[in-house]
Amino acid sequence: MFNESAIMISQGSFDNEVLGLESGDFETINQFLGSHQITDSVTQIRVFRVGASELKLKVDGQSHSFRRYKNTALFTLEVDSKSLPEHYQLSVNYDGIWLDFYDPYCFGHQLDSLALYLFNQGNLLQAYEHFGAHLKTIDGVSGVLFSVWAPNAKCVSVIGDFNAWDVRNHIMSKHDNGVWELFVPGVDVGAIYKFSLLSLDGARLDKADPFATKMEVPPATGSIVSPQPKTQLSDAKTPSQVDEPISIYEVHLGSWKRVPEEGNRYLTYRELADELIPYVTHMGFTHIQLMPVSEYPFDGSWGYQPVGMFTPTNRFGSADDFAYFVQSVKAAGLGILVDWVPGHFPSDEHGLARFDGTHLYEHADKRQGFHPDWNTCVFNYDRAEVKSYLLSSAAYWLDVYGIDGLRVDAVASMLYLDYSRNEGEWIPNQYGGRENLGAISLLQQVNAELYSRYPNTMMVAEESTAWPGVTRMTSDGGLGFGFKWNMGWMNDSLEYMSKDPIHRQYHHNDMTFSMVYAFDENFILPLSHDEVVHGKGSLLSKMPGDRWQQFANLRAYFGFMWAHPGKKLLFMGGEFAQNEEWNHDTSLSWHLTHDNQHAGVQQCVRNLNRLYRATPALHQTDCDPSGFEWLSAHNHQDSVLSFVRFDKTKHNHVVVVSNMTPSVRNGFRVGVPSSGRYTVALNTDDSVYGGSGYLSQEHFDAHDEAWDNQSQSIMLDLPPLATLFITLEV
Repeated sequence: MFNESAIMISQGSFDNEVLGLESGDFETINQFLGSHQITDSVTQIRVFRVGASELKLKVDGQSHSFRRYKNTALFTLEVDSKSLPEHYQLSVNYDGIWLDFYDPYCFGHQLDSLALYLFNQGNLLQAYEHFGAHLKTIDGVSGVLFSVWAPNAKCVSVIGDFNAWDVRNHIMSKHDNGVWELFVPGVDVGAIYKFSLLSLDGARLDKADPFATKMEVPPATGSIVSPQPKTQLSDAKTPSQVDEPISIYEVHLGSWKRVPEEGNRYLTYRELADELIPYVTHMGFTHIQLMPVSEYPFDGSWGYQPVGMFTPTNRFGSADDFAYFVQSVKAAGLGILVDWVPGHFPSDEHGLARFDGTHLYEHADKRQGFHPDWNTCVFNYDRAEVKSYLLSSAAYWLDVYGIDGLRVDAVASMLYLDYSRNEGEWIPNQYGGRENLGAISLLQQVNAELYSRYPNTMMVAEESTAWPGVTRMTSDGGLGFGFKWNMGWMNDSLEYMSKDPIHRQYHHNDMTFSMVYAFDENFILPLSHDEVVHGKGSLLSKMPGDRWQQFANLRAYFGFMWAHPGKKLLFMGGEFAQNEEWNHDTSLSWHLTHDNQHAGVQQCVRNLNRLYRATPALHQTDCDPSGFEWLSAHNHQDSVLSFVRFDKTKHNHVVVVSNMTPSVRNGFRVGVPSSGRYTVALNTDDSVYGGSGYLSQEHFDAHDEAWDNQSQSIMLDLPPLATLFITLEV
C-alpha cells in the first residue's frame, strides 16, 4: 500500500499547535487534525490522543504505525493519497489495551448550510433538528453529531463520559457564523456530555447543551444523548376555539399527588397517566395545563426558571414516558397545554448565562438583560439567533409531543422595557418608548408560525396589563395569541369575595367592572397557582365568615366564575377547597375529599363543568358581547348580581343570579327574556353540595310583569351565598 521512501515528509515544527491542543485552545481544528494533502500524492494524518502510547492506521486489514511528535500526544503518518479511504479507522494503545475508533476529523462538516443561514436570520423553526446532539450514521459509521452556537468562544470542546471529560480529546470545528460542530463516531444513546467553552478572556465554561432533549436529574447538570421520543401524534381535535367550551385544570406534576410510603416520591409520568387523567375526565374539565415541564435546576422555581427548553424534566421519567402521558391525555379526549417560559432564564453556571463568556443569549446591559424581580437573565430578543432558539423551542412541544398549545408565562415582563424598573433602570427603544420591540416581534412570529402550522392550537398569554390587541391577529397588528388570562377579573373578584358580606355593597363595582372590557380580548378566567402561594392562603381561606359561610362563599364564587363570559382555569386543589395554600414539596390534601363539605365543593365544580360544556349559552359567546346582558348590575344594596347568557342564535339562554350575602331574599323578582316555565339547572346552595338547600322550588312560571328591562319576570326565594343557573324549559 505505502511506498515509505516516497512519502517520508518532514513534519516541520508543530510546537505551537501542540501547545494549543494540550490546553484545549484551538479555533481552527479542522485545518490541522485529520487528513491533509501535502503533495500531489501524499496525505498526512494528524491525530492528537491524550494517554496513547501507540497509534496505528487500519486499512484493508493492514495496520501502519504513526510517529509520535516529540513525546507529545500528537501522532502523524504520511500515506499515499489514493490508498486512503475517506473515513479511516485508527487503533490506539492505552497501557496495553488496544481500542479501535474512527477519526472524528475525517468526516468534515455535516450541518445543513441553509439551516445555518436561517438560524442566523432568526427564521429557523426547527433548529432542534440541527443543533444539539443527534444520532447519525455516515457511510455506515454511527455516532453523534454535536453542534452548538458560540460565536465568541476561542475554542469549544465536547466533553463527556466517552472521553474522560477531557477538553483535549474532541475539540470542535467552527463555522464562519459562530456555530461549532463535530461528529464523534462510536458515541451512543445514554452518553452524558457538555460543551466546554474557552472564553476570550481565557475562562473555561462547561455548559449544558441548549438544545439537549434529555438532561440528568438535578442537581446533576449533564446533557444526555437521546433519540427523539417515540410519539404517535394524534389528530383528535379538542376544544380550542372561542365558541367552544374550555375548562382547564392547572397542574404542578410534582405535588398533585405523591407517594408518602415511598419517601414522599413523585408520581411518574406513567403513574400520572393512570391517576391524573381519569380524575380530570371525571371532574369534567376539557384540558390539563401543566406548569413548566422544561428541565429546571431548582424545585422552588416550579419550573419557571428553565435550563432545558427542549427537555421534559427527568424528575418524573424519560422523554418517552412524557410522550406516553401526552398520548394518554389525548386518548382520553382531553386537551393538553404546557407553560412555556421565554421571558427569562436562570443564571446557573451550566445554563445560558454568559454562555460563551459573553452575554450571548441575554443583553449585556443589566438594564435590559437582568430581571430584578427574579434575579434572572432576560433574553435578547433583538438577536436573530435567540429568536430562532425560542421559536424552535415553542414549535418543539407541538411538533414532537403533539401538545395542544402553550401558555406563555410573564408576557408583560417581555413587552415593557420598564417592567418592574424605576426611572434610570431601563433603556428606551429606538423611538424613545418603553415597548420591547424585539419581544413584540418574537411573540408575533411564534404565534403566526404556530397557528399557521396548527390552526387548532391554543396560544395563551399571561399578560397582566391593558396591552392592546393581545388576541388580535398579527396581520392586524396584534400579538396573535388565541386567548389571554383575565388578570383584572381575577384580582377584582378575589378582592370582593374576601370582604365580609356586610361590606360587599360598597365594593359592588369589583364584580361588575370586568364587563366593561370583557370582550376586548378572548379571555380565560384564571384562578391559578399564583393566587394560593406566598402567604396568600388557599381559595377557601380567602373566604370570610364561619366555616359554613366559607364553603358557601367559595361555591357561589365558582358559580359566578363559570357563568361569567370567558373560558375557565382552576388550579389543582381548588376544586375540593384545599384548606392550606399550595406547597410544591407536598401532595395535595386528598384526605379532605372524604369530608362532606370538601366533597360538596368538588361535586359542585364537577357539575359546573358538565353544565358549562352541555349548555351552548354558557360557552358559545364567551368572547362575543351579543351573548351577555345584565339584568341587574346595580343592586349593591342586596349584593345581588343577575344577568343572562345567550347562545349564538339568541333563542336559548341561561339566567344567572348570584346572592353574595348570607341573607335569604324571599320573593325576589328577576326579569327573564321569554315567557314559559323556568327550571333551576344548578344551585350552588344545594344540600348535595353542603349548602342549606333553602330553595325548595325548582320551577318558576314567567309572568307578564316587566322587570330588569325584560318583558317577563319570575319570582323566587333567593338562597344565601348562592349562584343559580336558571334555564327555560323546552
